This record gives sequence, structure tokens and C-alpha cells, in this order.
Amino acid sequence: MIKSLIINPGSTSTKLGIFEDETLTMEETLRHPTEEIAKYDHIIDQLGWRKELILNFLKSADQDVKSFNVIVGRGGLVKPIPGGTYAVNDALIKDLKAGVQGEHASNLGGLLAKEIADEIGVPSYIVDPVVVDELCEEARVTGLPQIPRVSIFHALNQKAVARRYAKEIGKKYEDINLVVVHLGGGVSVGAHKNGQIIDVFNALDGDGAMSPERAGGLPTGGLIRLCFSGEYSEAEVRKMAVGKGGFNAWLGTNDMREVVKMRDEGDEKAKLVIDAFIFQLAKNIGSMAAVLDGKVDQIIITGGIAYNAPIMERLSNKVKFIAPVTVYPGEDELLALAQGAIRVMNGEEQAKIYE
Repeated sequence: MIKSLIINPGSTSTKLGIFEDETLTMEETLRHPTEEIAKYDHIIDQLGWRKELILNFLKSADQDVKSFNVIVGRGGLVKPIPGGTYAVNDALIKDLKAGVQGEHASNLGGLLAKEIADEIGVPSYIVDPVVVDELCEEARVTGLPQIPRVSIFHALNQKAVARRYAKEIGKKYEDINLVVVHLGGGVSVGAHKNGQIIDVFNALDGDGAMSPERAGGLPTGGLIRLCFSGEYSEAEVRKMAVGKGGFNAWLGTNDMREVVKMRDEGDEKAKLVIDAFIFQLAKNIGSMAAVLDGKVDQIIITGGIAYNAPIMERLSNKVKFIAPVTVYPGEDELLALAQGAIRVMNGEEQAKIYE
């Protein structure tokens, strides 16, 4: 049996999971009040404080820290890397501390895992961070050499559900082609070809369908005019693109349940937004099917919005001509992180080395 401690730091919380093999035996979310977070100038400065909170929780829960075989942290904004499970080494620590692609709470995941693991003499890993980059060269090219397309998306959940589907049908992830759709606060649609995500809509900077709080791809001319209208600062435009875009911009909410309720109560704008959302997602799925030359074994839809069965049915009906559709509602990041470590500990795959 492999007993693992999983650490998933967010901006105002740290989620913890304790697994025995793939069975979750304990889950806890440590909440961090804004006034506590405000004491630290930089996210990296929270490392010692969050570590102490984790160790205190384990003690209060009667969990001997020395009973763990492995510690796994959520991957952060490191350099673009292929998917997989990475041993936390000096190079990774350096880039997590530096925040080479940005400052984010997830950068603390690998650092916390490493510090706790080293103290008890067990390995520490990160798994499929958001910067997973397996793009084919054509996918990087845009009409402006100064602006290449980059890969930032829900890699952990996309890879986890792809592997889950492969296992359920008795095949290897590396032997099938999939289009995977993650529907949460952000949306990402990826083309998985033989275990590599060769193209994906950038879920952060503005690619593809709108989402509950992101604008998605926008007409370039209109965006340029908006930027130079003199009405908005750069920070305000960025917030429109990520945070206040999508459903938030149209309807003032990022909750799909609320949007559905508004539509059911006769709100025509809410109906239009839902229709457009399904329309845009179908376009994204179709384009990724074209990237795979139409050879798609399955379309997989996951994320929080996937709990909405009527919307899933409508989306499935629009794209099922491409391939059958499987829906895995929600996302289980803690389990996905645990599974990444288990594959290495069991010898199913080798830990990758970050350089």
C-alpha cells in the first residue's frame, strides 16, 4: 500500500488529501483569511507559514507525518514541460521560487511537498502542471511571429480523465486519440494524440470559447479599439479578458446554475449566452477533431459545468457526429495528483527530471 499526502495550494486555501493507494481516507481544506495572506508581500513568503499549518493539521488529525510514503504537490508556473510526474529537484525548486511564468499559489505545492518529504526521507513529486506543453510546431504559429500561441490549460484534469477513459476501455492512453473538454471557471479544449496534447486552446490568455469568467477569443480589431479607446487601463482590459469576461460580462455571474435559472425565468439574454456557449464549444471541438485528421476515438467532457445534464446533452448532440461522447462531471485534482505518484511508485512510468 502507498500512503500519500497531497498538497494543492490555492490563493486563499490549501487543500489536503490523504490517500491509501487510490482511496481517499481524509480530505481537508485549510482556509486562509485575507488579513493573514496580506501579511506576506510575495506568495513565496507564505511557505513556512503554510507548512506549519499543514503539520499542525496532521498532528490534530492523529496522522503521523512519518507514515507517508510520498508527498505530492500541485505543479506551478514553471517552464513549459511535457506532461508527467516530476521529481522535485533543485532546478524545479529554483524555478518555483522564482515564478518563471508568474507568481501563483500553486508554485508553493512542489516546495511544500519537498520540504516535508525531505524531513521524513521520502520522495516528492509534482504532476501535470498548468504549463504542460506538448504542442506540435504548427500549433504555435500565429499570423504574427511576435505572438506565438502558448500552452496554459487544465492539464492535470485533462490528462487524468483521458487516462481514466483509456483504462475503462482497456487501452493505453498512448494508443488512442481524444478531444477533451474542461468546463470550469475557465474552459480548455485539447487534442490528445497518442498521449500527447498536440493542440489546445489557451485557457488563460484568451483562446477559444468564452467561459463563466473569461472572454475567450475576441475579434482582434475590436479588441485593439477597446485597448486604445482611452477608457480603460491595461489592468482593466486584462480583467475583462480573465475574471470579468464571459458570463460575468454578460450577466454579472460566473455561476452556470444561476445562468440556467435566469434563462428558465424568461431572461432572453441568459438564453442567448447559453446558446452561444454551446455553439462556441462545438466549434472548438470540431477544430480539434480537424487537428486529429478526424480520427477521434472519443470526446470527453469534464469539469464543474459537466454536472448540468441538459447542457451536456445539447453539446453532445452537436458533436456526436465526430465521435461518441463521454461525460465525467467535476474534477478530482487530489486523486489525479495521487495517481501520478502511484504510477511512478508502482513502476508503471518513470519520474521525469526537470532541467
